[in-house]
Amino acid sequence: MKINCIAIEDEPIALEKIQDFIEQVDFLNLLKGFDNAIHAISFLKDHSVDLIFLDIRMKNLSGIEFLESIRNPPKVIITTAYDEYALKGYELEVCDYLLKPFPFDRFLKSVEKAYNEILKESEKRSDDYIFLKTENRIEKVSLNSILFIRGMSNYLQFQLSDRQVMSIMTFKKLMEILPKMEFARVHNSFVVAIRHIKHIEKNRIKIGSELIPVSEGYRDEFFKLLGSK
Repeated sequence: MKINCIAIEDEPIALEKIQDFIEQVDFLNLLKGFDNAIHAISFLKDHSVDLIFLDIRMKNLSGIEFLESIRNPPKVIITTAYDEYALKGYELEVCDYLLKPFPFDRFLKSVEKAYNEILKESEKRSDDYIFLKTENRIEKVSLNSILFIRGMSNYLQFQLSDRQVMSIMTFKKLMEILPKMEFARVHNSFVVAIRHIKHIEKNRIKIGSELIPVSEGYRDEFFKLLGSK
């Protein structure tokens, strides 16, 4: 299992170091590095991230302010040169606190802890069904029956093997409850069930009778997921 991560660090040398450490760990998949937290907030709205490496003292928006501003944050490992933020970090339930300069073996210990926590949570969510709130009721939906999900205005349309279900939900919330290795965001408007893919040709996925586009922004992450299965 690979876990998707980003790094937020406003010092170029420190950002380069953390990215280099990430690249050395097989189970980490670095999606992007950011030199400020504001840009990372926008990225989180459209991408599924399991782990954030987060500096504290940054211009415009501090790491603590960043954490307090996002709902349902992923796992966080704080990377900072200042130890006075440790208590606040743990109040925000961060996974670990790395004090700069930290060696690779300390970094590896930290990410292994994060990996184990993410794996446990993923196993808890890997039930064979989910509950979807519709306009009139709450429906129990088998994960195996989901072919793909399409974004439609304020709704998500779940295309099942035998029917359609409309639910008021964001893609971000959806990706938090779906098993990460079984479903993939491939477009601003589509999530697909990997088990139901018939074939992929010219950036289009065939599922049932539908051809679903793979957009440039999700292409690399999608094919990395396919390669890890």
